[in-house]
Amino acid sequence: MPIVDVLLPLALDRPYSYRADDALALEPGAAVRIPFGPRETIGVVWARHEDQGDGRGGNLKKVIGKVEWPELDDEMRAFVDWVARYTLAPKGLVMRMALRNPDNVQIERARIGVRLTGTAPQRLTPQRSRVIEAAGRMPMLAKTQLALEAGVSPGVVNALIDDGVLETLALEPESAGQNLDPAFAAVSLSGEQRQAAAELVDAVRARSFASILLEGVTGSGKTEVYFEAIAEALHQRRQALILMPEIALTAQFLERFKARFGGSPAEWHSGVSSAKRGRSFTGISTGDVLVAAGARSALFLPFRDLGVIIVDEEHEAAYKQEDGVHYHARDMAIVRAQLAQCPVVLASATPSIESRVNAERGRYRHIRLPERFGGRSLPELSAIDMRIDGPPRGQWIAPRLEQAVKETVARGEQAILFLNRRGFAPLTLCRSCGHRWQCPNCTAWLVEHRFRRSLVCHHCGHVERSPSLCVECKTEDSLSPVGPGVERLAEETAVKFDGIRQIVLSSDFPGGAERLRQELQEIAEGHYQLVIGTQLIAKGHNFPNVTLAGVVDADVGLASGDPRAAERTFQLLQQVTGRAGRGDRPGRGILQTYQPQHPVIAALLSGDGERFYREEIAQRREAGLPPFGRLAGVVVSARTREEAEAHARALARAAFALSAPDGPFSDIMTLGPAEAPIAVIRGLHRFRLLLKAPRSADLQGFIRSMLAAAGPGRGSVRVGVDMDPMSFL
Repeated sequence: MPIVDVLLPLALDRPYSYRADDALALEPGAAVRIPFGPRETIGVVWARHEDQGDGRGGNLKKVIGKVEWPELDDEMRAFVDWVARYTLAPKGLVMRMALRNPDNVQIERARIGVRLTGTAPQRLTPQRSRVIEAAGRMPMLAKTQLALEAGVSPGVVNALIDDGVLETLALEPESAGQNLDPAFAAVSLSGEQRQAAAELVDAVRARSFASILLEGVTGSGKTEVYFEAIAEALHQRRQALILMPEIALTAQFLERFKARFGGSPAEWHSGVSSAKRGRSFTGISTGDVLVAAGARSALFLPFRDLGVIIVDEEHEAAYKQEDGVHYHARDMAIVRAQLAQCPVVLASATPSIESRVNAERGRYRHIRLPERFGGRSLPELSAIDMRIDGPPRGQWIAPRLEQAVKETVARGEQAILFLNRRGFAPLTLCRSCGHRWQCPNCTAWLVEHRFRRSLVCHHCGHVERSPSLCVECKTEDSLSPVGPGVERLAEETAVKFDGIRQIVLSSDFPGGAERLRQELQEIAEGHYQLVIGTQLIAKGHNFPNVTLAGVVDADVGLASGDPRAAERTFQLLQQVTGRAGRGDRPGRGILQTYQPQHPVIAALLSGDGERFYREEIAQRREAGLPPFGRLAGVVVSARTREEAEAHARALARAAFALSAPDGPFSDIMTLGPAEAPIAVIRGLHRFRLLLKAPRSADLQGFIRSMLAAAGPGRGSVRVGVDMDPMSFL
């Protein structure tokens, strides 16, 4: 019998050997069912050997059977191997992201459609009228879709069915792959856009690897440009992958995609049902689905023939996975494109420092769109010095910003107020005894969410009811919220702007992706005059009637010890203010700040983004920080502080020995161990080491040697490695 090495989707770094019947015809990449300990599980054949007849395979267990499921081809297995080597994650965990277990796929429920029968309703209400009108526009709609189109509850649709006004029919199962036509809509591009699109189309036609940075100011039409690269891939009947950092970005994007290609791409993110993801997975593996748009995990879909990869908003920190396998989707997209021999396009108005440096060094092709589409001007930016012109005590909106909002709304335009803090207040304390509400599982303050009447930990998810009295001194009416969140800002604007229609957008509001899509669409259609939100509103949305973007606290993030704090703040504020003036009317942005002289704020106000990049790149080069050096974080966690600290010190001793002047890794610096800024998360005590190395150093080899020298942790100790960390908490 042949012997196959099977990789399991578990935290294991090596495959296990099994005997297999010849009749199964197993080749590398096939999914198989195997015995593992006392249970059966599914794994993937990673290698095949012929039994040499020496008896060494006689005691191996047998493969139970082959699973009829899309195979992992050579390209995907090479990608899994590469990601595992680079991130130092167990290969089995990486493979699990590429293997969709058929046992966990939900059976899709039958879709029921409704249509008009011509019968008049016994009783006509405004809600019923809207349903009949919506049903008349389309010959057949799913029940839920009809309710959504009419803006009513499903109960109204059911009542009309009972009255005989509507009849139900079974719909065909929804197809994951829609017929996309690269010539569906006429394309209107500016001269700069046409030139940029031509370069991308040539790269797709070349059928070879290329890294391309597509940098364009907000509103310059980057999406329309990279749509032409996707169109070329469709002409060739090849596949395209579009990575997006947030689910919130997909709503308007899907509308623009459908208007261009006549259909929608397959979606892949947490807001998509398991059954629909199953259809997409199968369709992508067979080549029936030609375009997929999704979150970072879409990188591990089994594309049959990739023609182009698009990484939209490539600078976003959301592309970094912070649990399980610590990988950065932007960087891994470049690896995937290299293996697939196709171009990868990194699109952003505010590229990451790493991408800008790679473009300057010639590693990436650099395409620029320096002007907004249609000759529209960039928003005019100004600052409010909160030390001089700040708001009254207990308020958060300065008089000048308040007046600007009123003037904007009076002209029939929309305004945005941005504050990057969720909830009502980041801290609650007792005025009588000073008690502060802290999470019982983390060393973090509980955030008050007044809409939900609860205190919430944003690290572990702990929730408790908002108290009416102090748990320490039992004093009533002594609790005081400290600092503003978007909910508190909305409370203030409701008083200041009485009669103005406003909406608050935050990622932790109930309703999920569908509600968020509907709200974003309503904003774009002008249903709200004032939009208050967190960074959710800063990312790629097109609100044509927004002419004012006010940043309530422009200093958030600048006081962080994160070496990327200045870069992130610059990108976020540039993106927020870039929401203004994207339509026919000019826009402006107002920054409330206590540090108008800060280099980030000064660069924004001057309109000279190149100035910021020059200064930040020079500082990174001098300090040897990425992209001129490499960083890796090592986090030791355990149930007790003593266990975590002891093993962290053992790792540090091993690291110092390896990096001694006469050691094999003398060019690598070890910082720490030190207690993590958030010392306890989910009941686990945490210590961090930070490793700093030049680009040429074998940092992965150093970490492997360090972990081996320190030995496995005892008791509850766990060690996590984060290559190229984005978070330092």
